Amino acid sequence: MKGELRREEIKRLLSLSDQPVSAGRLAQNFGVTRQSIVKDIAILREEGIPIQSHIRGYLLDAKLMPERVFKLIHTDEEVEEELNTIVDLGGIVRDVFVYHKYYNKVTATLDIKSRLDVKNYIDNIKAGKSLLLKNVTSGYHYHTVAAESAETLLLIEEKLRERGFLARLQEYEPDEMWKK
Repeated sequence: MKGELRREEIKRLLSLSDQPVSAGRLAQNFGVTRQSIVKDIAILREEGIPIQSHIRGYLLDAKLMPERVFKLIHTDEEVEEELNTIVDLGGIVRDVFVYHKYYNKVTATLDIKSRLDVKNYIDNIKAGKSLLLKNVTSGYHYHTVAAESAETLLLIEEKLRERGFLARLQEYEPDEMWKK
């Protein structure tokens, strides 16, 4: 596997992990030396990827990743497609919130990083454990999305727009939501 492809896969693996991933484990996964992984991590850091070193390995510092808020609208049947579109492009769906004219902002943490997370979320909704927050505001809702780069966030925006999921900001919604 070429270095550039390996580094993309390292970023993906780190974005999916909540625990540090050791250089030895990464080296074994890719059939390269531990030193090759250390060099890959250095290159990724130079590219601005926020990777932390820990005693047990490397961890992507999700707190330092760029974020954007997207206002969306779609049907209940399209929730899975919306979330998969975001995670397939490398996004992490941090939360869902609605801005209600009278109730103000109501937020729920999601931290959806993968198709498996999406599936678990959808299964829980279908099991009747809770309802979709978007339905409080006729389908309008927001997601705070993090990604490894601003370019990835632009790509996510483009794909959400293509699918017809992006919605316009209303006059009663505060502008600061867009300035994350």
